[in-house]
This record gives sequence, structure tokens and C-alpha cells, in this order.
Amino acid sequence: MRFEHVLVVGAGQMGGGIAQVVAASGRRVSLYDAAPGAVEHGLETMRKSLTKLAEKGGADPDEVLARVEPADDLVPADLMIEAVVEDAAVKEDVFRRADSVLPPEAVLASNTSSIPISSLAAATGRPDRVIGMHFFNPVPVLKLVEIVRGKETSDETAAAITELAEELGKTPAVAKDFPGFVSNRILMPFINEAVWALHDGVAEAEAIDTIAMLGFAHPLGPLALADLIGLDTCVAIMEVLRDGLDDERYAPCPLLQQLVSAGKLGRKSGAGFFIYQS
Repeated sequence: MRFEHVLVVGAGQMGGGIAQVVAASGRRVSLYDAAPGAVEHGLETMRKSLTKLAEKGGADPDEVLARVEPADDLVPADLMIEAVVEDAAVKEDVFRRADSVLPPEAVLASNTSSIPISSLAAATGRPDRVIGMHFFNPVPVLKLVEIVRGKETSDETAAAITELAEELGKTPAVAKDFPGFVSNRILMPFINEAVWALHDGVAEAEAIDTIAMLGFAHPLGPLALADLIGLDTCVAIMEVLRDGLDDERYAPCPLLQQLVSAGKLGRKSGAGFFIYQS
């Protein structure tokens, strides 16, 4: 099973990063996003990222970007990697449409960080060819790809996607199809407790992150990491965990929800737990 043409759906920080690493591997990429101007913005971000990497000996930006083709809608490809908003209904709609557009032998993968793969597979007529391919942000830099098999994902599909991850220069790790998988079942409660510490006045944001970075040898503090992920995405993941595991321990801290309601989503909005300049 070879993937020479990959359709990436979603041109945000995750989708754009995925498109970049796939194109850098020599594959043809079609990049689609329903939001006006999103693909163009994604391509600009990719050029900036590729330029920085080129300064360190990476591939020529023009050569990589020449393999990325903007698409006006879903198009036939060997593989789809979906990276839209962390909303089950939105993702299911993408999978439903992709099932009718991509050829029957194509694999449909999701970059979801928490939504069960089997629920996405149920929206298609090819559950054996649906799988989770969870990249980490920033995609061009971080090596891990969490491979998540749905209940009906075939061995052939899992083996092909694992091989692809390795060909992209990533390290695949397999997780079972469970809310939050492994990564976010561990990470999100950690972030949420940091938010609770701020909410309860235990320490200021800078101190909380400093303690985590220096005390736990983390490269980024939990509050800054939440800003990088997107506070709205953090809330969405925590709600999937809470509902999927039926456990209020995973409910997002009220302070986190307040910031999201105020439009303070982290880096992408310019403010979250910290202030960012564009």
C-alpha cells in the first residue's frame, strides 16, 4: 500500500504542518480548507517554517511547496489526513464526504487528539481503512505520531500508516481507540491542574510554568503549552475525556472556559494565559 498523493483537510497549524512534512518526503499533497483564505495562510506559514529549516540544512522551500496544490474541495487521493477542528460532528461529515470522493482502496486517517476513531469509521463504508494518525505540534519538529486503530482497522492499514510515519521521519507509537488515547489522557489533566493552580491563586502563571519546566525538565510550561495547543482545543479535548470516560475529574477548569468564552484562545488569538505579539 503506497501513498503517493495525500489529501490534507484543514490548513491550520496542524494541517499545514502535516502537509509540509508529507510534501518534504517527496509526495504530492492536495491541501483543502473550507475557511476562506485558510489555505493561502497555511502556505505562507509553511514557507516561513521551511525557510528556517533550510537555514539549518533542510530542503529547498520552493521545491517542497511545488508539491503542495491548493484544492477547492475534497479530491481523490491515495490517503486523506483530516486535521479540522476537534469537533466530532464536523469530522464525521468530512469522513462521510471523503468516503464518496476518494477511491475505495484509499485510507482515511484523522489527526484527532481525542475523538474515538471507530465513531469516525462508522460514518464511512470502509471502517477497515480508517485510522488515527495523531501528529504533535509543531509537526515539522516533533517526532511522535500516535497511531490509533479503530475496532475494524485492518492489519494492512495499520502497517501501511506505521510505515508512512517512519518514512516521514517520525516515530510511531500505537494506542488503543479510547477517549484521549494515551497522550491527552495524560497531558490534559496535567494542563488542567496547572489552570486550577492559577485559578486558586497558588502561584502566578509565570511561576507555575517555571516550576514545571525546571522541576520536571519540560521544555515548555503547561500554561504556555495550552496556549500553543489552543485553549478552545484543550476544552474540547477535556469534554471528550469527561463524557467518554464518564468522569468529572476531566472537566475543564472554569478559568479555562472563561478565557475561551472571552475569545482568548492562546497564541492563535494573541492572548491566553500569556500575551503574544504577531
